[in-house]
Amino acid sequence: MPSPDPRLTGETVELLQTLIRNACVNDGTAASGQEERNVAVLDDVLAEVPREHFEPLPGRRSVVATVEGRDPDAPTILLMGHTDVVPVSPDDWREDPFGGELIDGEVWGRGAVDMLNLTTSMAVAVRELANRPEPPRSTIRFLGVADEEAGGTWGAGWLTEHAWESVASDYVLTESGGMPFDTPDGRRVVMATAEKGIGWRKLVVHGTPGHGSMPYGADNALVTAAEVVRRLSTYLPAARLDDRWRAWVRTLPVDDALRTALLDPDRIGAALAELDPKLSRYCHAVTHTTFSPNVVRGGNKTNIVPDRVELEVDIRTVPGVADAEVEAMLHEAIGPELMGRVDIEDLVTRREASSSPTDTPMYDLLRRRAEAVNPGAEVMPWTIVGGTDASFFRARGVPSYGAGMFSPAVSLPEFALRFHGHDERIDVDSLGLSTQLWLDLADGLAD
Repeated sequence: MPSPDPRLTGETVELLQTLIRNACVNDGTAASGQEERNVAVLDDVLAEVPREHFEPLPGRRSVVATVEGRDPDAPTILLMGHTDVVPVSPDDWREDPFGGELIDGEVWGRGAVDMLNLTTSMAVAVRELANRPEPPRSTIRFLGVADEEAGGTWGAGWLTEHAWESVASDYVLTESGGMPFDTPDGRRVVMATAEKGIGWRKLVVHGTPGHGSMPYGADNALVTAAEVVRRLSTYLPAARLDDRWRAWVRTLPVDDALRTALLDPDRIGAALAELDPKLSRYCHAVTHTTFSPNVVRGGNKTNIVPDRVELEVDIRTVPGVADAEVEAMLHEAIGPELMGRVDIEDLVTRREASSSPTDTPMYDLLRRRAEAVNPGAEVMPWTIVGGTDASFFRARGVPSYGAGMFSPAVSLPEFALRFHGHDERIDVDSLGLSTQLWLDLADGLAD
């Protein structure tokens, strides 16, 4: 595998800084994001590449750029990177979250990890492929897509439904994979082949209005909502363990007794508490359907007992959990005596957990490239506990993988905490490795 080109690495760094500074923050409302700002920058980078634009809502723009391959029998590869980022609490950051500063070999800012680092490396690689004297063997498409951070309604979801011919492909590569980590038995590299489902719900808790000066015995919707939140936060549904989990447990630095407990659905709950907290969060999430109450809205005046409180709950399902089971879990967690005061509404279009096979030429190529960068490493399929736009393509039968190529500068658990976390940042070496990966893939399936 060729070494990263310093020129292309530098271009990726500069493009990443620019996209971070554009602050395309998606808070879930239709008018947020305004990804057209980042698409305008990508248009400049890809000025000589044929492009299409899609804008289902004002400002919610996505761009598709295509470099035609020289071999009509070679597969079409879609490199998909989203251009929006999640909101941020700037006071909790060491640096300006939208400064895009390069500090000690790392680019800082919201989106540096999730996932503007890959979006920019993809765009730089596609431009490089378009400018080469000979076209790549495979047709390469780049999709800079809007609205991933709010479920993809105005991005990949809309495109796969309304503009399929423009994004159709044989393989999709997106976040999140290529991260190495060291274990007592050697280095591993993860490539994402599966992800949990999304079933976000709004819970509307009802009460009875009254004067705030007489709270005794009041039917206060906020007090009831607090109990609903408490119950959801302590609810632990049954564990679901699959082959990816069993392979993951092999790599954990734990003794045999704890390893055995982590493979037992009846004992895993207690076993998770013995792990390092940075590790246990992922291990819990990948083995359980989770319920995280993250937003509350209610009350309209200090001296009025609220009669309505809304809770937004991030629900992520493991493979095999159907929608009816989610409803049953909510009823079980909240309890029959409170469910009579709670209405349940959808927040986004529900998406089931999805996965892609590992016996494809693309996965084999990703494995070989990871082994070339990390000699002697074992490449492992793993499950993303968040959601990505890959699910829209898997629903149409397209093998889709979370990929990339990252340096071992940061441990995998620490890297994972930077997703939506404070002080998000990415090292320059990783930007160069990912940019080189996309270039290698253009001809690699012919190896």
